[in-house]
Amino acid sequence: MGQTIAEKILSKHAGHQVKPGELIISDIDVVMVQDGTGPLAVNEFKKMGKDKLFNPDRTILFIDHAAPSPRKELSNTHIVLRDFANEYGAVLSEVGEGVCHQRLVENFVNPGEVLLGADSHTCTSGALGAFATGVGSTDIAVVMALGKTWLKVPFTYKIIIEGAFQKGVYAKDLILYLIGLIGADGATYKSLEFTGSAVKNMSMSDRFTISNMAVEAGAKVGLFETDEKTKEYLKECGREDKFAEIKADADAEYERVIKINLDELKPMISLPHTVDNTKTIEEMPKVNVNQVYIGTCTNGRIEDLRIASKILKNNHVKEGVRLLVAPASRKVFLKALEEGLITDLVNAGASIVTSGCGACVGVHAGILGDSEVCLSSQNRNFQGRMGNTEGFIYLSSPATCAYSAIKGYIADVREVL
Repeated sequence: MGQTIAEKILSKHAGHQVKPGELIISDIDVVMVQDGTGPLAVNEFKKMGKDKLFNPDRTILFIDHAAPSPRKELSNTHIVLRDFANEYGAVLSEVGEGVCHQRLVENFVNPGEVLLGADSHTCTSGALGAFATGVGSTDIAVVMALGKTWLKVPFTYKIIIEGAFQKGVYAKDLILYLIGLIGADGATYKSLEFTGSAVKNMSMSDRFTISNMAVEAGAKVGLFETDEKTKEYLKECGREDKFAEIKADADAEYERVIKINLDELKPMISLPHTVDNTKTIEEMPKVNVNQVYIGTCTNGRIEDLRIASKILKNNHVKEGVRLLVAPASRKVFLKALEEGLITDLVNAGASIVTSGCGACVGVHAGILGDSEVCLSSQNRNFQGRMGNTEGFIYLSSPATCAYSAIKGYIADVREVL
């Protein structure tokens, strides 16, 4: 019997051919924590009495969620991670280097590997053909010590995508549509495997956006097969030698098959306070915005900033609207500076904030006031997500965000493209 991508990767790491629903012990290639989840993992690791990490070169500690730190308590948690990295030889990603999930695909994760992270959006790296998923801090501590852990082999949904993105429609619209279609728990502990003729034409940035939000449908992983675009991306990142062909067998078995035609897809909006509460832009009432946020591990890549800059250039943010832009990594930030995108965005009225997660997780640099509305390119709009339970978060593509910042309300970007 043929295997899905998830089954193939886990078979290699378990040392035998696995089947869906099976509990296995899997070797782990890369393990990560961030400054919100890392201190607990560090403390649990030390309780085990281990004097060394299983694989320090591939144990990554990211300081990105409160970067730079807005409070002394958070500064102290950063010290915990810095001291641990110095003592045990783990890799430390410092303030300003970028969001963990963007840095993982830029620098650390390769096709066919298994990545475990103490962060739910670790599934972003699935776009590289890696089994990448989030687990709890205590589970991470065990992996840091032993280099392996138990996993349940997921059943797989095959998502067949055909057609082509129309004007004003992007990968973010696609994944919002899918989440709205199957529900926030519609793929709980499943593997979402994205395939079809349209996938071959998607950029790696598109694929990262889609894999990133697989967890918002409850999925364990969101996987793409590797191809020439994967190879080219790895080459740009200086690790072309890490390319491996990863694809499902033709006779692989799937629990469910979902077909999506991009020709019919429209710009999508996710309304408060759940990601699966979606409408097309045409179904939306007029909603005025106080803040617009472009960035995060979902949509803070150079391609996203190019789209935003194109729309905002020679325009200006509506009076009364705050536009915040956070490049997903230092690499993205420098590229945006080189291309003049930052100049265009600042001239349009944007404020550029440190490459990190602060506003998205409601820690700093973008917390909403009571009853304020934010349109964001991030992945979650839960009540209180941006630091205030009295705020309202809507989700969209960076293009819709940029145009809405100009108009002052959630607007249809197809009007100007």
